[in-house]
Amino acid sequence: MKKILSSFAVVFLMSSNVFAQNIPVDPSVRIGTLSNGMKYYIKKNTLPEKKVDFRLAINAGSILEDENQRGLAHFMEHMNFNGTKNFPDNKLVDFLQSIGVKFGQHLNAYTSFDETVYMLPVPLDKPGNLDAGLKVMEDWAFNATLSDEQINKERGVVLEELRLGLGADKRMMEKYLPKMLYNSQYANRLPIGTKDVLQNFKPDVIRQFHKDWYRPDLMAIVVVGDINVDEIEKKIKSNFSKYKNPSKPRERKNFDLPNHKETLVSIETDPDATSSMVQFIMKDAEAYQPDVTIEQYNQSQIESLTTTMLNNRLRELINSNNPPFTFGSVYHGGTYARSKEAFQGFAMTKEGDQLNGLKVLLEEVERAKRFGFTQTELDRAKSQILSNLEKSYNNRDKTESDRLVGEYVRNFLEQEPIPGIAWEYEDTKKFLPSVTLDQTNAIIKQMVKDDSRVIVITGPKKDNVTMPTEAMVLTTFESIKMADLKPYEEKAAIKNLVKPFKSEGKIAKTETDAKLGTTTWTLSNGAKVTFKKTDYKDDEIVFSARSLGGSSLIPDEDYNKVQFAFSALTEAGVNGYSKSELTNYLAGKQVSVNPSIGSLTEGVSGKTTQKDLNTAMELLYSYFTGLNYNTEAFNAYKMKQSAMLDNLLSNPQFYFANEHAKFLNQKNPRFIGVIPMEKEWANTDYKKAYEIYKEKFANAGNFHFYFVGNIDEVTFKNGVLQYIASLPSTGAASTFKDTGYRQITGDYTKVYKKGKDPKSMVTIAYSGEVPYNEKEALALEALGEVATIKVIEKLREEESGIYGGGARGNMNKVPYNTYNFSISFPCGPENSEKLTKSALVEVQKLVDKGPEQKDLDKYKEGEYNDHKTSLKDNMYWLSSIAKNQLDGTDKYEILNYEAKVKALTVKDLQDVAKKYLTKGKIIATLMPEDGWEKDKNQETKSSTTVSTGVIN
Repeated sequence: MKKILSSFAVVFLMSSNVFAQNIPVDPSVRIGTLSNGMKYYIKKNTLPEKKVDFRLAINAGSILEDENQRGLAHFMEHMNFNGTKNFPDNKLVDFLQSIGVKFGQHLNAYTSFDETVYMLPVPLDKPGNLDAGLKVMEDWAFNATLSDEQINKERGVVLEELRLGLGADKRMMEKYLPKMLYNSQYANRLPIGTKDVLQNFKPDVIRQFHKDWYRPDLMAIVVVGDINVDEIEKKIKSNFSKYKNPSKPRERKNFDLPNHKETLVSIETDPDATSSMVQFIMKDAEAYQPDVTIEQYNQSQIESLTTTMLNNRLRELINSNNPPFTFGSVYHGGTYARSKEAFQGFAMTKEGDQLNGLKVLLEEVERAKRFGFTQTELDRAKSQILSNLEKSYNNRDKTESDRLVGEYVRNFLEQEPIPGIAWEYEDTKKFLPSVTLDQTNAIIKQMVKDDSRVIVITGPKKDNVTMPTEAMVLTTFESIKMADLKPYEEKAAIKNLVKPFKSEGKIAKTETDAKLGTTTWTLSNGAKVTFKKTDYKDDEIVFSARSLGGSSLIPDEDYNKVQFAFSALTEAGVNGYSKSELTNYLAGKQVSVNPSIGSLTEGVSGKTTQKDLNTAMELLYSYFTGLNYNTEAFNAYKMKQSAMLDNLLSNPQFYFANEHAKFLNQKNPRFIGVIPMEKEWANTDYKKAYEIYKEKFANAGNFHFYFVGNIDEVTFKNGVLQYIASLPSTGAASTFKDTGYRQITGDYTKVYKKGKDPKSMVTIAYSGEVPYNEKEALALEALGEVATIKVIEKLREEESGIYGGGARGNMNKVPYNTYNFSISFPCGPENSEKLTKSALVEVQKLVDKGPEQKDLDKYKEGEYNDHKTSLKDNMYWLSSIAKNQLDGTDKYEILNYEAKVKALTVKDLQDVAKKYLTKGKIIATLMPEDGWEKDKNQETKSSTTVSTGVIN
């Protein structure tokens, strides 16, 4: 982060003998540079075991494109998956899937303005995988074949990706970007490029881009995982040193985001816009310089404290009973340009209220600038920052490799320091206590500027909504300077969330399960507590509590009055304290506790650490016994939800999902839409929802609590006896019920029309009621994964008709036995019918012949890979242990899963295809509104999306 230094600080630092102390580099990372200029980063990290994460970072992106290459940096990224020296044509994806690397989920890449980064995790459970991964990285770096045939086939895929970006956001973005990126090359080099270039460029043009920029001195390879560092270094030197830079390399220019004296304002609307937003940008005077010295690093800490305190104030406003906006935050950091940082703010408001949102943002900034912060605020912010670092530090030996590789990529591309979490934590722990209010108050004054400002306001275009003018926006800035503001008033802090009490609760019975490694206590109030001690993280405890029943027990006439109110209940706070007071109390603590009422269960989920377990228990207890009732808080929630949701149906995809759900649930009186609108809110009964919640959570004896993590049993037992064993219980047992309502099944073809952009969505779904069969359930799930492989191969790689798509299959046991299988993909409306037929042909092949063995093997390898990694994940265990309570399925499935997957055969998958994909289907297609054809050949200019070459 760029430093904003006061003149006093600069003089002090220059006169100090510690000024030259540089930020150290984590000694556990092996960093080197080959003779050709290529850099490498290598680190041994054993989480997950027998796995390695590769990254190839190229310091070249769309900003370097010539005018006739617009979009080809991103296109080049695609081409690296479509043919290299060692993996011709589409053999790369095929090979990687065969060793358990899932396309899109694991294997991916991205292109942005300044860089291109390829990502590859490789399991090391088989000999040769490590060398294969290095060979892929080598091919990506230097050995793309770039054949005419593959280039021309990929045009359709990239154009489909461009199509996905069409819509209201893109139309508005095209209008405001010239001001946001004023006088900058960035405004003319958006990664997705232009339709004209993508359709018409000659293959030699992309080959020239590859020749110019895919060169060793602009690259770094990152290797982190369960590897031998010396071995990897030797292999990198052997494999990558032989490549040469061009004899006359093109200059890798850096591009600026220029400053400007005036304040630039862009106010844009669109009939299909779904939200109302405002953003301010105040660009730094100087170009970005990365941190080098410890003093600069510590200056970052002061900036972080400053923006943290401002955001805490904004959060209090958002959580108030009269929120000025749905969401709002400020930060000091990067812009589109790597060379420029800025002080920035953002708010999502209700429609037509953007100017007020901007005013509130600027008022809070001005309040802090004029009066400064309070010591309590500063202490709270210090606690928050240190707590987050402490958690990372405590888990430093259990950090996943995929979290580390990004740091080393940023070090190469942006010179971000990589001292390691141990140094960061120790430095912060020593430095933070010394930070004063004078320092943070000085920072906010330097962040706020009168020049190089940009304001962007966007929202729906409606006859009854008046948008502000540019003059009104500029006047707001001036009025803020003269506003009669008062200093921030610190609210009284919570001293005790729960009043001290003596618990009479006891453990009535103890049971253990040696296979799962769990212990279950039945408490004197009837509640059950199952816990599993693990060492997957050195400081993490995850938990959930569940009682069977949920909204299924609510009568139809009441359900429609309360279903949208349940998510609002926690807005009122607990034990007489508001949500804002509760949030301040939890600042600096690693505690997350979230109660909910679902369709079949009610319960609580959460996450904490050893140190904060008692606080988590307090909050858990409070949500059972002390939930507040506050109509003002509910009304504030309703307002924020309306601001977010009221215009969602303007978006064709949301409209499609909502209308099709209505069709499927037309016989269900409990279904009134995916999104609550004004009529639904008017019919919502907050009091009844609150009463239902209180009734459900008054019977702890019907709940089963689950905890997984690095549990200290003595401390944990004390918390359980104090807070869970003392919860009230009625002694009554309940379970969910089947309401009897079913979705439409059979053969239907539905077409929904929405939007003017040439975009379609196709969904093909098979569903119905059948007796639950465990083996068939797994086979149907596997069939969905195999069908995804075929959809990508046929519709994307062969027909170039889609960018992404896939299939899913599953069976449910509760509340009644059902099966579901679906295929979905976005495409051009002119291709929707043809691609639907192609997808159905692939389905029929699965019915007639079953899947190919190689595709089933790909699925199995991917599952083995994921499952082995998940077995060291606390949340995975928590979900698995709790599952049996709901559906009664095999409680040892987590232990038996790999064997069950291994036993699957091609015949198993063909059998479920015959049984379930021949009973009728519902084909739903989203089409644009009439008249789209006349615009389908119109050039699409660009998109800001940082594009990916494979499926996200």
